[in-house]
Amino acid sequence: MADNVTLFGLTGSLVAGLATGVGALPIFFIKEITPQTQGALLGFGAGVMLAATSFSLVIPGIEAAEKLTQNRSVAASIVVVGILLGGAFLWLANRYFPHEHFIKGAEGSNSNRLRQVWLFVIAITLHNFPEGLAVGVGFGGGDVANGIALTLGIGLQNLPEGLVVAIALLAEGYRKRNVFGVALLTGLAEPIGGVIGAGVVSIASIVLPWGMAFAAGAMLFVISDEIIPESHSLGTEKQATLGVMIGFVLMMFLDVTLG
Repeated sequence: MADNVTLFGLTGSLVAGLATGVGALPIFFIKEITPQTQGALLGFGAGVMLAATSFSLVIPGIEAAEKLTQNRSVAASIVVVGILLGGAFLWLANRYFPHEHFIKGAEGSNSNRLRQVWLFVIAITLHNFPEGLAVGVGFGGGDVANGIALTLGIGLQNLPEGLVVAIALLAEGYRKRNVFGVALLTGLAEPIGGVIGAGVVSIASIVLPWGMAFAAGAMLFVISDEIIPESHSLGTEKQATLGVMIGFVLMMFLDVTLG
C-alpha cells in the first residue's frame, strides 16, 4: 500500500511539475506579454495556491489531527505549529540558498558567485518544492481525490508560472531553447517533494496532519513572500487581484467537486 501511495505522489507531482515546461511553450509563438497580463497570471497562480492551501491542506489537516487526538483544540494547535514550521523552513531556505527573483533581485548568501540564470533556477526550485510536497502529502493521506485535486490545482498554477518565467528569462537575453529547458528543469523539483511527502506520511497516520500543515505553511510563505509581491511590483495590482480571485474560486470549485 505504501508503495502505491508513493507512486501516486510521484506521478501526481511529476504531472504538476511538468506543467511548468508546458506553460513555457508559447514563447516559441509569441514575443512578449504585457505587464498587465503578467501580473494577472502571477495573481492567478497565487489564488490557486491559496485555495489549495486552505481546502486541500489546512482543513483536511485539522480533520486528520482531530481523528487522532479526539480534541479540536489540540488538533488546531498541531496544524498551527505545522504551518509555522513549514514557513520557517522556507524562510531559512530563502535566506541561506543564493537565488534571484525576476523583480525583487538577488537574495540569499554568496549570490554573486553564481550565474544569474542559475540563481533563477534555484529560486523557482525553492518555489516548486513545497508544491510537490503538498501533492505528495495529499496522496499520502490515502485520499486519492484530494491528491488529484491538488495535482490539477498546482498544475494549473504552474502553467502561467512557466510562461512568466520564460518571458522573464527571454528579457534577460537567453535563447528560447535554453529558456524552455530551464522551465522544464525547475518543474522536476516537484516530484522530489512529492516522493518525500507521500513517503513520510504513508509511514504512519500520525504524521499526516503534521505533513499537511507543514506543506501549507511552506506554500503560504511562497504566496506571500514571492508571488504576490512580484505580481504587484509592476503596478498591476488590480489585474493581479482579479487573477487571485479567479484562481482561488477555480481551485475551490475543483477541490469541492473532486473531493
